[in-house]
Amino acid sequence: ASQQESMINFLINAFDFKILRKRVRNSVEETWLGYGPEQLSIPDDFQIPVSSFGEYGGHASINVRYDPSSTSALYRQGDDAPGDNIAYLQVGVPGYRISQMVANGGKIIDAYGLVNVVSPSGLPIRGIVGISPDPIMFVAINCKDVKESRAFYEQLGFVEQEVPYSRPSKGTTIFEPAPPKGSCYMSPSPNCMGVLLLPTKQRKAITPNPVLESLNVVYKPSSEASSENDLTLKDPSGVSIAFQSVTDFSAIEKITR
Repeated sequence: ASQQESMINFLINAFDFKILRKRVRNSVEETWLGYGPEQLSIPDDFQIPVSSFGEYGGHASINVRYDPSSTSALYRQGDDAPGDNIAYLQVGVPGYRISQMVANGGKIIDAYGLVNVVSPSGLPIRGIVGISPDPIMFVAINCKDVKESRAFYEQLGFVEQEVPYSRPSKGTTIFEPAPPKGSCYMSPSPNCMGVLLLPTKQRKAITPNPVLESLNVVYKPSSEASSENDLTLKDPSGVSIAFQSVTDFSAIEKITR
């Protein structure tokens, strides 16, 4: 199986992700996976109070990109993550399958109370057994200076929020521990995916994980903007933050759905 197939099967069979949409552009194959519709409008088949939140719009997703013409391997299965700026992507799900993580090329780091695994593509993932409005909860980022990183995200419109939890224990057990002292959780609003800024004491420089191209933020411009106005910035840990206008995102999401 290709790395693309292994990653998609890993997400589906180990964490119950669903394929939301696909696109082939030139030689690049793209697959978006998540737990509910990405569309920013309310889906036509959503009915209150019958439908669950999982069928509402505005869910986060993972975009798996595969270029069969590329000759450079960003990650080899079985290795440690090829960079340490991304601590992990946290998902809160009713259950996960460690056997399927291993079967599809994941590298288990530890599995005591929760599971930390390097995915087949090299992205570290933390799985929590719990219930979350959107199981894709947040991305945890290792920071040399949390204050500096916080100031960066504040300039982008992120606000410090309460740390989201998927279990009623709210960070008091090994099944979903609280983040370390000095951490800061930020997101544009209380109801959307955010970033958990983690302090690190390591002396060596934090290195970017090349398998993560960017964290993509959909935004509403103050005035009409085309894709030419969309931009990408790097946070102090070397994580790329890409901005895409609501208009551009909605157009692409609709035709690839």
